[in-house]
Amino acid sequence: MDRHKTAQAGNLRTEEDAYREAFGLFLAGTDEKTLTHAYLRDLVEQLPTRRVLLDVGAAEGTTTRSVAPYFERTVCIEPSEPMRRALALACPQAEVVAEPVLEARVEVRADLALLAHVLYYVPRAQWAATVSRIVEWLAPGGLLLVLLQNPDGACMRMVHHFTGLRFDLRELAEELAALPHNPIDGIALDVLPARYRSRDLDEAVTVAGFHLSLPGGSSRPSRDEVRAYVHEHWCDGNGGYLMRHDQHVLRIQRPAR
Repeated sequence: MDRHKTAQAGNLRTEEDAYREAFGLFLAGTDEKTLTHAYLRDLVEQLPTRRVLLDVGAAEGTTTRSVAPYFERTVCIEPSEPMRRALALACPQAEVVAEPVLEARVEVRADLALLAHVLYYVPRAQWAATVSRIVEWLAPGGLLLVLLQNPDGACMRMVHHFTGLRFDLRELAEELAALPHNPIDGIALDVLPARYRSRDLDEAVTVAGFHLSLPGGSSRPSRDEVRAYVHEHWCDGNGGYLMRHDQHVLRIQRPAR
């Protein structure tokens, strides 16, 4: 889950700066956060209690900051030290745990837990164990939301094209449903639409590179290869670039008793 764990100390700042710059360009051009935060607010308002929010892999805290005001207490798990610095600025009231999920000790019972766009960085064989661990931290009747991009969307098709990687929450739902002694009361899948737009090819290529910076891929394409792909597949016909990246949201409920 720590995107920078293997970076050399001498170039960590440069890598972090590049990552944050590309992420910032993506956020500026997408409606993902606006739509996701509206979805979360609607869902939070339906919760019977709002004592504890647990955000696992909170990153720089953009989503944490949006949801935390609805809860009495906010706890975040974030192994990346640079991300924890940004998180402290975005959400200073949050209690932060630095260990990865499978090593963390969290003494909470959360009414809502988030695992948003984290499983890209978790080995596929550990997905069910990771989610099961978080379910243990839910209060009775608590809800866990797992977010990843729709694997059939334009962004993830590009990732699969260049890296061979595929991330599908539908497979995880089936795996969780088949677990013995299943501590889950219900699983459902929502789809949240999202689009990234840009009028600038160089910016769109940088954003594409951000999405391709995932561990475990078979290869890392050159910028020229990414440029050619973006120009062919993302052109909107009006001199700009459009990339669909709908999100899947897996809603996992813990039994009320």
